Amino acid sequence: GGKDRRSGLILTIPLCLEQTSMDELSVTLDYLLSIPSEKCKARGFTVIVDGRKSQWNVVKTVVLMLQNVVPAEVSLVCVVKPDEFWDKKVTHFCFWKEKDRLGFEVILVSANKLTRYIEPCQLTEDFGGTLNYDHMDWLNKRLVFEKFTKESTSLLDELALINNGSDKGTQQERERSIDLNFLPSVDPETVLQTGHELLSELQQRRFNGSDGGVSWSPMDDELLAQPQVMKLLDSLREQYTRYQEVCRQRSKRTQLEEIQQKVMQVVNWLEGPGSEQLRTQWGIGDSIRASQALQQKHEEIESQHSEWFAVYVELNQQIAALLNAGDEEDLVELKALQQQLSDVCYRQASQLEFRQNLLQAALEFHSVAQDLSQQLDGLLGMLCVDVAPADGASIQQTLKLLEEKLKSVDLGLQGLREKGQSLLDQISNQASWAYGKDVTIENKENVDHIQGVMEDMQLRKQRCEDMVDVRRLKMLQMVQLFKCEEDAAQAVEWLSELLDALLKTHIRLGDDAQETKVLLEKHRKFVDVAQSTYDYGRQLLQATVVLCQSLRCTSRSSGDTLPRLNRVWKQFTVTSEERVHRLETAVAFHSSAEKILQECPEEPEAFNEMEQFDEIEAVGKSLLDRLTVPVVYPDGSEQYFGSPSDMASAAEHIREKMKLVSLKKQQLRQPEATTPES
Repeated sequence: GGKDRRSGLILTIPLCLEQTSMDELSVTLDYLLSIPSEKCKARGFTVIVDGRKSQWNVVKTVVLMLQNVVPAEVSLVCVVKPDEFWDKKVTHFCFWKEKDRLGFEVILVSANKLTRYIEPCQLTEDFGGTLNYDHMDWLNKRLVFEKFTKESTSLLDELALINNGSDKGTQQERERSIDLNFLPSVDPETVLQTGHELLSELQQRRFNGSDGGVSWSPMDDELLAQPQVMKLLDSLREQYTRYQEVCRQRSKRTQLEEIQQKVMQVVNWLEGPGSEQLRTQWGIGDSIRASQALQQKHEEIESQHSEWFAVYVELNQQIAALLNAGDEEDLVELKALQQQLSDVCYRQASQLEFRQNLLQAALEFHSVAQDLSQQLDGLLGMLCVDVAPADGASIQQTLKLLEEKLKSVDLGLQGLREKGQSLLDQISNQASWAYGKDVTIENKENVDHIQGVMEDMQLRKQRCEDMVDVRRLKMLQMVQLFKCEEDAAQAVEWLSELLDALLKTHIRLGDDAQETKVLLEKHRKFVDVAQSTYDYGRQLLQATVVLCQSLRCTSRSSGDTLPRLNRVWKQFTVTSEERVHRLETAVAFHSSAEKILQECPEEPEAFNEMEQFDEIEAVGKSLLDRLTVPVVYPDGSEQYFGSPSDMASAAEHIREKMKLVSLKKQQLRQPEATTPES
C-alpha cells in the first residue's frame, strides 16, 4: 500500500534466516506483480529487500533475480543492511559492477536511514514508518477475493451455457440443453452473498480510519478489486436472474405438461368407461328392494367417479394457481384446458346427480306405495271384525283409530300421487342424458308401472271409505256412553291419588302455631278439591245410567265404579277428619306453649295456677299418643300417616317444646329470694 516519491508502488521482500526458495519467491513476485493495473505498473516499483536477517549471497541472488521477474518496472532497489555490515568492498563492488546490466539502481541503506528515499508515512513500522498494514488481514481478504473470482467466473460460464442453451434452437433442443446443465456446480446464492460481503468489507476499509485514528488510504490492489467485484456481481445477478427465469419456465412447462396429461386421463375415462356405465342404467325397479339394488349399483358407479372428480379438483386448483401467475403466453392454453375439464366433469356430475335423484324418487314412490298398501290392509282388517256393544271402552279407541287410519290413508294416497307425478316428470327428462340411446320403450314400462300402482291404490281406498262410513254410524252411538264410564273411573283414580297424597305427604304438624294454622287452611282447600272430584264422579255415573237405558244395553263398568267411588270417598273422609283433629290439637298445643314461654318471669301473676302447665303437658301427650294411632276405615282396614321416621320427626318437635315448657315450670318454682346482681 505504500508509494515512493514518484507515486510508484513499494514492494517489500522480507528475508529470513531459513533457506529461501528462489522458485517460490519468483512465483510469489509474479503473483504480486499481476495484481496492480498497467497504469500503476507504468509508474515503476521501489523494491525494499530486507536483508537484516539474511546472508549476503541470498540478498545478492534476490537482487539479481529481480532483473528477470521485474524487468523494466523496477526503478530503485533498497537493500536494508543489518547492524553487522557485510564486507563493504565486496558488496559495493558487486552492485556497482552489475548496475548497467541490472537496469536499476541498488543502494545499501540501514533501516533508520530508509526515510531519505521514502516518506515515513509510506513505510511500515518495521522500517520506522507509520503506514498501518496487517499482512494477515490483507492475505485473508485476498484469498476471499481469489476464491470469489474463481467461483464467480466458473459460475458465470455455467449460467451462460444454461441460459444461452435455452434461447436457441427448437423446443426439444432447449429442453435437452437445460437437462444437461440444469444444476450449477456451486450455489449462486452463496457466491452472491460472498461477493456482497467482500465488497462491503472493501468499501468499509476505504472510509474507516485505522486503529490509531489516522486516515488510511486503501491499497491500489483493493481499489482495483472493488470494480472487479462489482462487475462480477452485476454479471452474476444478471445471469442468475436469467437462470431463475429459465428454471421457472422449465418448471412451468413441466407442470403444464403434467396437467395436460392428467386432464386427458380424466376426460378420456369420463367420456369412455364412465359414460358407458351410465348408458346401461335406465330402470327404476318395481319395488323397494329392486330400487335399493339399483341404488347400490349406482353408488358403486359414483364411487368410481369420485376418484376422478378428486383428481379434477386438484387439477383445477393447479390451473387456477398458474392462471393467477399471469403468464400471458400460457393463459389461452390453460383456460382451454380448464374449460374442457370443467365441461366434462360438470356434465358427468350432473348426469350422476340426475340418475341418483331419479332412483331416490323411485325408492320414495315405492316406499309410499308399500306403506299405503299396508295401511289399507290394516284398515280393511279392522272393518271386517264386528264390534259388539259389549266390547266396552275399546269402542272409543277403535273409532279414533279407525278415523286416524282413514286420514292416514288419505294422506298416503295424496303423497303417492305427488311422488308419482314427480317421478313421471323426471322420467320424461331422462332422454336428455341418454347419450343418444332410445329409452322410449324403457320409459313406457316405467310410466305404465307408476300409473298402474296409483290407480290400484285409489280403488282400494274408495272401497275402504264406503265401509268406514257404515261402521262410523254404529260406533258413534256408543262413544259418549263409554266416555262417561272412563271419566267416572278416572274420577275414582284421582280421588284415590288424593287419598294417597294425604296419607304420604300431609304429615307435618308445624313448628309453631302460625305454621300449623297455615297447614290447616291448606288442608281445607285440599278437601274442597277432593269433594269436587267426588261430585264429578257421581254426576258421570248418573249420566252413564241414563245412556245405558237409552241404548238398551247394560254397562259392564258402572256397576263396579260406583261402589269403588263411595268406598274411596269414605276412606278419604275418615282420613281427612283425623288430619283436621291432629292439626287442631297441634294449634292448641303450640298456642298455649308459646304463650307461657313468651311470658316474663317478673310477672308471676300470669302463673297463679300451675294448672296451665299441666294442661299443656296433657295436650302434648295426647298429641303424641295420636301420632302413633293408625286411621281405621269403615271396612276395618288401617293406614298410617307417612313412614315411622316421618312420625318420629314430627313427635320430636312436640317433645322438644314440651321440654321447654317443663323447664319454664321448674324455673317458676324456684324461690324468688335472689339479688339483682345474681
